[in-house]
Amino acid sequence: MNRESYDAIAASWDAARVAFYGRERAYVDALLDGLPPASHVLDLGCGTGRPIAEHILSRGHRVTGVDQAEALLARARARLPHATWITSSIEAFTSSDPVDAIVCWDALFHIERSQHRTLFERFAGMLGPGGRLMLTAGGSDHPPFTDTMFGRTFFYDSPPPHEVLAMLASVGFEPMVSELMNPPTSGRDKGRLAIVARLV
Repeated sequence: MNRESYDAIAASWDAARVAFYGRERAYVDALLDGLPPASHVLDLGCGTGRPIAEHILSRGHRVTGVDQAEALLARARARLPHATWITSSIEAFTSSDPVDAIVCWDALFHIERSQHRTLFERFAGMLGPGGRLMLTAGGSDHPPFTDTMFGRTFFYDSPPPHEVLAMLASVGFEPMVSELMNPPTSGRDKGRLAIVARLV
């Protein structure tokens, strides 16, 4: 879902998504702090790899990035060739290799909410005790909707924040950070919840 739209806006997205927004760097550092050197981080919905995967690599960790938009991945491969980049949707991706941390940033809310719990269970299965998870979810209670970005249409869906946190807790995640990085407005912005959690 949204693959064709992201492929179509790859150049515009790459030009716009250069630096961290708001407290994003603090969230990534909270994810990484305490991990062993050269930990393996799985970045689901990695896009071009910038700025999140790029920063993780700069901290000396290994990154495997997964995205279904090949035009975005082509830029990631060119910019960060020492990471591993895999073409796949998040829903279809599986790996038997354990990882130390998982990032699913600004990607989960492109997937129908009916699949979120299954994905959280899969994330937990790829992490060992103490493994970390960083993700964003919707910041309010709303039905599925579409919106436009760079002239293309994108699908969005997310349970309200308290349901996201309850689902994560039910599969063993304990929040280290849970905050609205941008609150919902009366307009088109439904808000965005930032979570960094550990598997207990």
